[in-house]
Amino acid sequence: MRQINKSVLRVLLILSFVIGLSFLSIVLMGRLQDARAVAQDSYQYLEVFNQAVDVIQKRYVKEVDVKDIYYGAIQGILSKLDPHSVHLPPDDFKDMKIDISGEFGGIGIEVGMRDGALMVISPIEDTPAWRAGIKAGDFIVKINGESTEGISLNDAVHKMRGKKGTAVTLSIMRQGWVEPKDFTIVRDIIRIKSVKKTELIDGKFGYIRLVTFNMTTGDEMRQAMENLIGKAGGKLSGLILDIRWNPGGPLDQAVETADLFVSEGPIVSIKGRIPEDNKVIYAQKPNTYIGFPMIVIVNAGSASASEIVAACLQDTGRALILGTKTYGKGSVQSLFTLKDGSGIKLTTAYYYTPSGRSIQAEGITPDVEVEELSPEQEALLEKERQRQEEWRFGEEKLPRYIPHEEVLPGGTVEKEPGLEKPEAKKKTFEEEIMSDYQLRRAVELLKGWEVFQAQMKKASAK
Repeated sequence: MRQINKSVLRVLLILSFVIGLSFLSIVLMGRLQDARAVAQDSYQYLEVFNQAVDVIQKRYVKEVDVKDIYYGAIQGILSKLDPHSVHLPPDDFKDMKIDISGEFGGIGIEVGMRDGALMVISPIEDTPAWRAGIKAGDFIVKINGESTEGISLNDAVHKMRGKKGTAVTLSIMRQGWVEPKDFTIVRDIIRIKSVKKTELIDGKFGYIRLVTFNMTTGDEMRQAMENLIGKAGGKLSGLILDIRWNPGGPLDQAVETADLFVSEGPIVSIKGRIPEDNKVIYAQKPNTYIGFPMIVIVNAGSASASEIVAACLQDTGRALILGTKTYGKGSVQSLFTLKDGSGIKLTTAYYYTPSGRSIQAEGITPDVEVEELSPEQEALLEKERQRQEEWRFGEEKLPRYIPHEEVLPGGTVEKEPGLEKPEAKKKTFEEEIMSDYQLRRAVELLKGWEVFQAQMKKASAK
């Protein structure tokens, strides 16, 4: 009987093994067929793509560089995904990594385009350009003797960047000058600071202006906090973190910044399509700045890493968020280097706040909504606009007036030397507070909170 039972058991085990193997074969066969189908589809469309490239190369009205075709194709693919996934040629990819590092060889100016002309937005303080006397509003008409007419912003930046100790000559045209003047500037290592301003208000309230995120942001923020605490005699009564117009930066630096003010719990969670991209990042208890109220000022220009910080401090109750609704970028991008040195910035995950919400295309709604201008300022501005519109009566409204172009051939305005507009006197921080309505409200809230706390202590003592 035992022998029969053993035989039956052996047969059952063999049958189970065969059935399991058959099931596994069916599953694997299905997956193999799916993979083959995907491969066949990919091959089919790859043939179509190569055929299109061949037609372009042979029949387009002008000869086309094959690199431009393939780079354009890659960018076209990425543009179909989302606005943050892009392909960057080698030089642009290198520049982006340099910008993230916050350090490069150059002269230290922020530039932009105005009506097709290359203009200095601002010289960075204590850099070669700043020491040479380059000013905001200057137009760069030549770089090393080459005209900047029609130049792209990227090309202009490339020409001005370079190794420390090398020189670049800028031909500058400034309002009030009859002709451009040359400035030969020796390049140096330029370090872009994340923390633009730290101030102490009434000897006890801290203010930090954080303008961007790069690889040094966490260290800069800690140093700023130590400086403020030192100036305040070892203890702050409150802190204002101003991240208006901060476009963001590396995720890890957003985490480091939030971690300075939160002692426990999640800072942010990240969820992607593949398991490797999924993680929850928690706060670390050591070296956390707590024990004082905190206000974060935001606006529509606060994006990405800025929103990670603001959302974390809002969800955990660590800070009050004041200002206007933020930008609403709730995705994470990763960098991938391609064989030729170009790169892809690809959206690989979404991030979620400590409470589990996504701010993608929604932004962060402040706890206290405060517009940039006070109601009184808005009313005065609108009244002034209307007054100017009603009273304005220029030469050009007279019959048979002489057009400006006829007076100055070439349409350029030349002012006599010495008629430059005097530079505006730099405001004190107290004056900045009074003229900045959102900042003024933040300061008032901190001071009001201190008074309220004092009253509560008095009440409890009785």
